[in-house]
Amino acid sequence: MCTLALLGTAISAGGALIEGRQQSQMAGYQAKAYGQQAQADAQSAAFEQSQERHRQDLLLSQARARAGASGVGLSGSPAEVLAANARQGQLDLKAIQYGSALRRNTLDSQAALSRFSGRQAAAASVFRAGSSLVSGLSRLYDPTKAVTFGKGAFPPAPGGAFKGGLY
Repeated sequence: MCTLALLGTAISAGGALIEGRQQSQMAGYQAKAYGQQAQADAQSAAFEQSQERHRQDLLLSQARARAGASGVGLSGSPAEVLAANARQGQLDLKAIQYGSALRRNTLDSQAALSRFSGRQAAAASVFRAGSSLVSGLSRLYDPTKAVTFGKGAFPPAPGGAFKGGLY
């Protein structure tokens, strides 16, 4: 019986350690996924910026062509409009960069939080394992069956003490 209780205690403690390690691994995988998502977002934002830059170049070229076709020179008012459009285009590109940076920071924070949670789960599992071990070992001790010094190892005979002599 003692062997089964000891085995159960060992299994319980081992299970707590394995659970903590699995939670830590899962948190690590989740952190890695957040990191990959942040990298994908950065690539997506770079592509979006490239597309926006190309769109702005086309719009600027079309505006120059219209101004030239109308016979108006590119000085004065048309030049101011083109410059204002270029400034607005740069603001649009900066907005794309800013939005991407915010998303990446959020994902990086989530990854860091996930790694922290994994470390906490691993540490908690060590304490759960220790608690299971101490609890299980304390249940193995039965004071009624313990050997005490100064008394005989065998219980007294039923019906009274042994008086010696022949029957």
